[in-house]
Amino acid sequence: MSTIQLGSTGITIEKNGFGCLPIQRISKEDAARLLRKALDGGMNYFDTARAYSDSEEKMGYAFAGIRDKVVIATKTHAQTGRELREHLEASLRDLNTDYIDVYQFHNPAFVPRPGGEDGLYDAALEAQAQGKIRHIGITNHRLTVAREAIDSGLYTTLQFPYSYLSGPQDQELVEMCERAGMGFVAMKGMAGGLLRDGIAAAAFMALQPIAVPIWGVQHEWELDQFLSCVPDAPAMTEERLALIEKDRAELTGSFCRSCGYCMPCPMGIQINQCARMSLMLRRMPAADYLTDYWQAEMRKIETCLQCGQCASKCPYGLNTPRLLQDNYKEYFTHVL
Repeated sequence: MSTIQLGSTGITIEKNGFGCLPIQRISKEDAARLLRKALDGGMNYFDTARAYSDSEEKMGYAFAGIRDKVVIATKTHAQTGRELREHLEASLRDLNTDYIDVYQFHNPAFVPRPGGEDGLYDAALEAQAQGKIRHIGITNHRLTVAREAIDSGLYTTLQFPYSYLSGPQDQELVEMCERAGMGFVAMKGMAGGLLRDGIAAAAFMALQPIAVPIWGVQHEWELDQFLSCVPDAPAMTEERLALIEKDRAELTGSFCRSCGYCMPCPMGIQINQCARMSLMLRRMPAADYLTDYWQAEMRKIETCLQCGQCASKCPYGLNTPRLLQDNYKEYFTHVL
């Protein structure tokens, strides 16, 4: 197995982690089966969030009686110390545990600090002193907030989008974490579903000494490809490198990562899907996206108010209305 120490936490984990956002889309029994198979296959780091509907509850069900065998990370999107305490108690209940290994602030627009008026960090310290959480981490999609969090020295882990499509600024974050002794947890290792070869993605991650990818898993075939990387990390072959370079040439730049922070749209547009529809058509079976359902969803772009709300909330600084219009035009060339 390829194990790694998670920053300065003293926790040793398998380098390939399990991202639990997608299990909210499947049944409780199916989720439990996947989670237990992942554990039996060598994975032991499981990341979820209070905001992921019933994901925590499914994890608690799956790991009942074997809590000591797993490392659990979850997140709070609380805005105040009082709300954090409420979130934490709910998470402990649903996860069926009396402690959380890594408790993370979920994509805050600022870096919570001790003594802050929001009371967030102080509430986390209080919970840590009570033994309810072991380590305090932070997740983000903003480079400025991520850098400030690293420089603050307040966090043991940073979770940030990172894949082989990431640019030099994202790579710099990984190096900053390494110098600071922080753990780096890589979300969106498959670039929000745009990358198709999980083994190539895992081979890239294997070359990053401190990066812990949390692969989002909903289907057993997805889990199987990542479990195959647990006994031996996949090598970066010439074929995989060629695929990576091809994907970088096609995808690097202004593309939607499908993070969803731009939503909801006042006109009901599924921005996180529609703004990258042209890429989906090129990289997936096109018939899946040329259905009556998706044609109706894409036509909602005609109702766009150009209000700019989506662009103002995009952590990647994309001109989302323009992306929607460009994807609309290309999509209907395929339909017609």
